[in-house]
Amino acid sequence: MTEDGTSTFEAFRKAESLVAQRRPLDALAALAPVLDAEPDKPSVHLLAGRAYLGSAQLRRAEQAFLRVIELDPTDHYARFALGRTLQRLGRYQEAQTQLRIAAAMHPVPEYQEALGEVSARIAVDRDR
Repeated sequence: MTEDGTSTFEAFRKAESLVAQRRPLDALAALAPVLDAEPDKPSVHLLAGRAYLGSAQLRRAEQAFLRVIELDPTDHYARFALGRTLQRLGRYQEAQTQLRIAAAMHPVPEYQEALGEVSARIAVDRDR
């Protein structure tokens, strides 16, 4: 149970809803007790990472996505989200690596497009 008497499951679902509503700071507040109660659940860290990314807390997002990958190396979405986070941080080579892995694991257009964007940026920077 969380401080307000809700179950961790209810708090997680509330945080999910808040992320979907683009209210990442509220989501992080709702998710805090879940992170304390479930520190080894990849889904909790993934949701936290999405909320951090949505609130432009890029270093925290990076750490959350790295934790997901540590707990579940097969999570292609965590690698995609980490790649996007690294892209926003201007760390294009690292982003490209994560996006390549994500696209190889789950070849969907969104992952391929993100990889193409980062690869193009690296090529432009190299040609300068």
